[in-house]
Amino acid sequence: MVGGHVGRGRWWMPGRLVWALVGAAVAGGIAWVVARVGLETADQLSSVIGGTVGTIGLAVSLVALRSPVPAVQPPAGGGVSGRWVQAAAAHASYRAPAVQAPVRGRDSQLADLHRLAAGRDGGLVVVCGAGGLGKTTLAAQAAQQAQAEGRAVFWVRWQDDAARLAHDLTRIAQELGLAASRLHDARSGRAALVDVVWEQLAAVRGWVIVLDNVDTPRDLGPGGELPGSYRGWVRTDGAGLLLVTTRDSARDTWGPRARLVPLGPLSADASGAVLCDAAPAAGTTQEAAALGKRLGGLPLALDTAGRYLAHPTSRYRTFTAYRHALETEFGELVGAEHPQGSDPQVARRVVRHTFDLSLTQLHTDGYTLARPALFLLALLAPAPVPRVLLTPALLTDATGQSATAAELDAALAALHQYGLINTPTVPATESSDGHALTVGQVVLHPVVHEVVALTPPPGTDRTTCHTALDTHLTRTVHDITSAGRAGWPTARLLAPHLPPLLHRTPPTDFTTTRNVLDNLANTLQSAGAAAGEHLLRQCVLDAETHRLGPDHPDTLSSRNDLAVVLYVLGRHQEAADLHQQTLTDRERVLGPDHPHTLTSRSNLAVVLDALGRHQEAADLHQYTLTDFERVLGPDHPDTLISRNNLALALDALGRHQEAADLHQYTLTDCERVLGPDHPDTLSSRSNLALALKVLGRHQEAADLHQQTLTDHERVLGPDHPHTFTSRNNLAVVLDVLGRHQEAADLHRYTLTDRERVLGPDHPHTLTSRNNLANALDELGRHQEAADLHQQTLTDHERVLGPDHPDTLSSRNDLANALSALGRHQEAADLHQQTLTDRERVLGPDHPHTLTSRNNLAAVRATAARSQRWRRPWRRARP
Repeated sequence: MVGGHVGRGRWWMPGRLVWALVGAAVAGGIAWVVARVGLETADQLSSVIGGTVGTIGLAVSLVALRSPVPAVQPPAGGGVSGRWVQAAAAHASYRAPAVQAPVRGRDSQLADLHRLAAGRDGGLVVVCGAGGLGKTTLAAQAAQQAQAEGRAVFWVRWQDDAARLAHDLTRIAQELGLAASRLHDARSGRAALVDVVWEQLAAVRGWVIVLDNVDTPRDLGPGGELPGSYRGWVRTDGAGLLLVTTRDSARDTWGPRARLVPLGPLSADASGAVLCDAAPAAGTTQEAAALGKRLGGLPLALDTAGRYLAHPTSRYRTFTAYRHALETEFGELVGAEHPQGSDPQVARRVVRHTFDLSLTQLHTDGYTLARPALFLLALLAPAPVPRVLLTPALLTDATGQSATAAELDAALAALHQYGLINTPTVPATESSDGHALTVGQVVLHPVVHEVVALTPPPGTDRTTCHTALDTHLTRTVHDITSAGRAGWPTARLLAPHLPPLLHRTPPTDFTTTRNVLDNLANTLQSAGAAAGEHLLRQCVLDAETHRLGPDHPDTLSSRNDLAVVLYVLGRHQEAADLHQQTLTDRERVLGPDHPHTLTSRSNLAVVLDALGRHQEAADLHQYTLTDFERVLGPDHPDTLISRNNLALALDALGRHQEAADLHQYTLTDCERVLGPDHPDTLSSRSNLALALKVLGRHQEAADLHQQTLTDHERVLGPDHPHTFTSRNNLAVVLDVLGRHQEAADLHRYTLTDRERVLGPDHPHTLTSRNNLANALDELGRHQEAADLHQQTLTDHERVLGPDHPDTLSSRNDLANALSALGRHQEAADLHQQTLTDRERVLGPDHPHTLTSRNNLAAVRATAARSQRWRRPWRRARP
């Protein structure tokens, strides 16, 4: 309602101060005629307004309040009268915006706001988060609920004008019964206006005041203080609820007594519900949820998509079609320009511009690196970025302007404060010297990522930024691959950002860039980070096949490496097929005795063993070991690996003593050739312990597993997959030793870690869950065990297939658990099915087949005894 913005300089004039100002309000064009104010000096004016700023605008606000207002006292009990509720509702300028659709996914936040509004303590609540998260919508819904319950609700839209806010809050205080005498005290300088207003707001309960879009909170406090000082127009001592919406989520901004309600993206289900509300004919709830997930649960993006899909002339009318179109038309669909994008009120409602408001504000506040830093992050993959990559040198190379570490730190902190980046907490792991390994990371919301990448900041060039990123990515990879285990956490984060580097490299630099990706993949292999390694291996293989050809030795090596990581991921059939193809090509291109050919043959045999084809695997391992010893010698590391693998295959065939002898022989050589702490030596020791367990030498096996676990934790760390395997193996042998509770605790610990690191569907995770169920069964917790076995069997069948040896073992264990529950017939049927499949898959003489046959006979005998015991007595008839 006030005209233009008024400067902050102090205005002073001797004698009586008389102002007359006629202005036209920007929004409504309502004229305000300002009469004279009875103040003598600017100092007196400053005291009246609470020391905020001495501006013409504040004087205008004060004069505008000179119109007669009846002195109304609060009703008994300090509550809001019905007349004031009606008066609040009648003020169109203070009326909350209508909520056009159901508010989805914010039930807990709405419940909190309802509880705070209904309480007797009042206070300050701050709904905060990045642009587009629906802060205004949430506040409007809460205001609507409060008004429906009889509270006086006032909605004030922040317009970066402290004078306007002073006018609004004073007017609201009058509506809530501010006495004319107290207002006169403010006019005469006997009290500060802000104190008078809050005195009244503290005396009356039952009101809700919303200050919407307060994205420049520093202007709320006196003399540029943050509102958290509680000396300006935002305070916490009101008897009603003051609700602020803002992009500034910093606790320091709002002070210790403010209740922060941070908003995040909506869940996929809530996002789908929003889309179905907007366009009910566009598809199923599942299709809507998929689109909602693609849009990152950002309410503004969901609203944009919903309105588009609901329009009858749109090119795409279904959720699925729109989701697919986003891959190539994101800029036109979600990131479209708006002709009035420079208007802040328009910009808030347009995805392309809403984040720009925050970036503009940060630039105005002096954070000049915020926009280019966010743009560089947006040019990387939509995945967490290691903080170590973001250096002043990167910003300098990308922008051509000097950047300091302090300036970059401040810019990133400001971006986080306004919700444009997130910095998730990463659990620390331990290094070999006992120190914590932590790595900072930065994450962008997917829509922020895509929108910011559309437009380079002024003075920057997209190509120059890509060149700077490629240079610094390469440098960072070199640093972390040289750092040993300390570089593993950063290596995991870097993996998704490397493939585009290979795609952009010119032909002359291909080998150098390829080697960068290979080096990082090798580091990830050592770290046990199979998912990141797989991404890089596949990228390198595709590029080499295209640029070098399918028969090039480098291409064959990359194909072998990809097959190895597929095996580690549990994708055994894919690994077998790729190893077979690579072996065939290497025999043709390199010859049957080339070390790489022998490696392919050994790797194929390993996968055949995992697929349950133990005899084929053993024969291939024996053949390959003979060739390794002849070509490379008995002490070559590859020969030692081949001997270890043959022992494992013999163990799977039930030739346990032979396997144990070969493992002991291999371990002795590994310790002599590689050293006691080499990962291959630790694996050899673990495999020997497994063979000893099968031979019944349980205590020896337990001691060896404990030693190996300790060494794995020291050498590779507690989160390495090999460490998980050691812990699992120790738990298994503890169970055999009758230490069932220790075994169950260790299995549960391992299962939790494997689910976190490997994922819930990894074969090793399924093994842990199966072993935990076995331990629970030994503890007499048969129903829990049976339920867990059923879940694990279902997952085994889905992930590995019904004929995989692990699936068959899982079915056998479920049958044992059912038998323990007295469900003997179900157990017998399941054992019969398992026996039939094991005879077909493993052969009639395999140890597992013999176990199934024995289990079937035992459960049938138990079932028969049970039937005899339950036979009723019959009395002879007289």
